[in-house]
Amino acid sequence: MEFLQRRRSLVEDRLTEVVESVDPAELSAEMEHVALAGGKRVRPMVTILACEAAGGEPEDAVDFGVGVELVHNASLVIDDIIDRSEVRRGTDSAWLAFGHGPAIVASDGLLGEAFHLFAADGQATSVVTAAMVELGEGEATELQAIPDGEAEYLELARRKTGALFRAAAELGAIAAEADQETIDAFGEYAERVGVAFQIRDDVLDATAEADDLGKPTGQDAAMDRPSVVHVTDLDPDAANARAREEADRALAALDRLELANDTAEGYLRDLAEFVVVRER
Repeated sequence: MEFLQRRRSLVEDRLTEVVESVDPAELSAEMEHVALAGGKRVRPMVTILACEAAGGEPEDAVDFGVGVELVHNASLVIDDIIDRSEVRRGTDSAWLAFGHGPAIVASDGLLGEAFHLFAADGQATSVVTAAMVELGEGEATELQAIPDGEAEYLELARRKTGALFRAAAELGAIAAEADQETIDAFGEYAERVGVAFQIRDDVLDATAEADDLGKPTGQDAAMDRPSVVHVTDLDPDAANARAREEADRALAALDRLELANDTAEGYLRDLAEFVVVRER
């Protein structure tokens, strides 16, 4: 675990440095409330591990990883406003703590700081921009129409969750100066991990206890949101099996590569296994 802790500390330290440097102080405090309230930091860890697996050093990918985490947190602020969710990571959601206007401004601030971290690299900026387009289209689709069956649900999950996971891994490969084939394979790995993550998230929303999950449960049903257990024929067990299939395909994408760091590769493989059994 020391291996992962060192890399997570790199992310936490840089994330703290970025949000604490924001002016004015009120905006900084609101961004800190969102970005420093905890969280699994899965996406920035994917960025760093992909970089190392592709032959880079963890420090090469820290800014890209922090940028992805800022984009993710910005999207969570908006999700909580849409869902009227009062709790995020065991504390008040941003809109409840500060009001709708300041929460939206905080989301904008998180995105601005993220793109400042990507700005020096045109390829990185392009990757994240494409992911945000997919994310926005997915969120809009979710609000406008209920997916009709498993295929449409999976496309929504790919856009809403998989796209930013894909960007996280591709950014790591870019930081390691990998070739396009390697970047694409990491992207496929992470996108499938993201879809598996979303399927499992839906199952937990339908079956877990709120105290165990750290956020309200039953939100998908209450808000008539397109959960895998509501818009497909899959019950929770079958949905978990479908997530397992996505995880297996993610692992197959890594199998196509000759990677430079066995330890980093091992943790990426562990992540694909973990997302289908996680309880939070």
